[in-house]
Amino acid sequence: MKNDFLIKKSKDLRNNPTIAENRLWYFLRGQQIENCKFRRQQPIGDYIVDFVCLKKKIIVEIDGGQHFENKDDAIRDQWLISQGYRVLRFWNNDVIQNIESVLEKIRKACINTK
Repeated sequence: MKNDFLIKKSKDLRNNPTIAENRLWYFLRGQQIENCKFRRQQPIGDYIVDFVCLKKKIIVEIDGGQHFENKDDAIRDQWLISQGYRVLRFWNNDVIQNIESVLEKIRKACINTK
C-alpha cells in the first residue's frame, strides 16, 4: 500500500513540477550530461527524490526555503547515502539564476562517480 502511494505521489509530482525542477529537467533529460540517464520524481525506499541517475547513483534535489536547516532532510540524506547514493542539493534560485554552475557540479559528479 505504501508503495502504491509513493508511485501515485511521484506521478503527481512529475505532472506538476516547480519552475526550478522544470528548468533543470530541460538540461537533464535525454542524457545530455555525460550520457547519464536521469529520472525525475523517482521513489527510492520510503522517499521520492527529485532527480536520480540510477547507474551512477547520483541524486539531485532542488530545494525551496522550507528545506533550510530541515532535520528531516538530513535523516533522508543519511539513509540515501547509506544506500550508496551521492546527494547533491541546490536551492531553487541557484537553478533559476545560475544554471551553468549547477550543471557543472552535476557534470563533475557524473564524471567522478563509477
